[in-house]
Amino acid sequence: MRRPTLHAVAARAGVSKSSVSRVINGEPTVAPEIRQIVMAAVTELGYVPNGAARNLVTQKTNTIAIIVSDPPAGLVSDDPMFAMVVRAASRALEAAGKQVSLVLAGSAESRLRVEQYLAAGHVDGAMLVSMDGSDPLPAVLARTGLPVVSHGRLATPGLMPYVDNDNVGGATRAVQHLLDQGRQRIATISGPLDMQAAQERLNAYRQALQDTDRRSIVALGDFTRISGADAMRQLLQDDPHLDAVFAANDLMAIGALRTLRESGRRVPDDVAVVGFDDIEAALYTAPPLTTVRSPMGEQAASTVRLLLNLLANGSADSVILPTELVIRESA
Repeated sequence: MRRPTLHAVAARAGVSKSSVSRVINGEPTVAPEIRQIVMAAVTELGYVPNGAARNLVTQKTNTIAIIVSDPPAGLVSDDPMFAMVVRAASRALEAAGKQVSLVLAGSAESRLRVEQYLAAGHVDGAMLVSMDGSDPLPAVLARTGLPVVSHGRLATPGLMPYVDNDNVGGATRAVQHLLDQGRQRIATISGPLDMQAAQERLNAYRQALQDTDRRSIVALGDFTRISGADAMRQLLQDDPHLDAVFAANDLMAIGALRTLRESGRRVPDDVAVVGFDDIEAALYTAPPLTTVRSPMGEQAASTVRLLLNLLANGSADSVILPTELVIRESA
């Protein structure tokens, strides 16, 4: 059978070829009833637009790059949040009719290839997932002039619009919950301090304790389970009488729970534990983990909406999403 043509769709819908073209290219000026008639004819005939020809006319590729910059060693394999972000963003882009190009950038050579790839016009825009505050990739992407947004606030302000969770508010609520329980020696396991989220959560912890008679007790982790376990071991050595710990993410909290169990501490009787993120595993720890819920799937989808808005309007404002304290048995 011959492939259905634009002319055949126009004849079946009873409209002009230019009207069909505007519908196919997603132009917003088309009346809803015309769009419905045309799409019904497209479905009935099995019409598939000629992507190459359409791209020549519109000067668009209809493709968005999701660029994942190199995180700390072991974090991608350890942290389910990365997969969740990529999956949620891909679904949101596909629902908007966009093709998705997943790009990994973990070295100077790969960053150069990414810059060349974007500058060559292979995509219409990009969503950056970068955790390292010293990462040069955001500045590299900003130089391309391509519409780019960030999943998470960047250490360098003003480079591009972003969507982030309320790290400060969430961490403040977590520590205040421990204070309200009468906990006296509240420690924290921080993430790497070159990461913006880790900085904000640590600063919020310190601020929450500042107006009390309690001192800050800090150990550094890197957002992985093993670093949480090691940091908890260090905290117990430094202060055997601590009675609460706020971990800057759930993976480190899970590692801390293991160390507490091995050391004979009861949770929450001896030491209360609060995490951050509310990953699925938080439901299945022993005991179930009290944590701050950050809507990572919604953050990814909201970042896609921000990029689509930037593509459509030329500008977009950054967004901070609310967080929520989820109280379970660990605190």
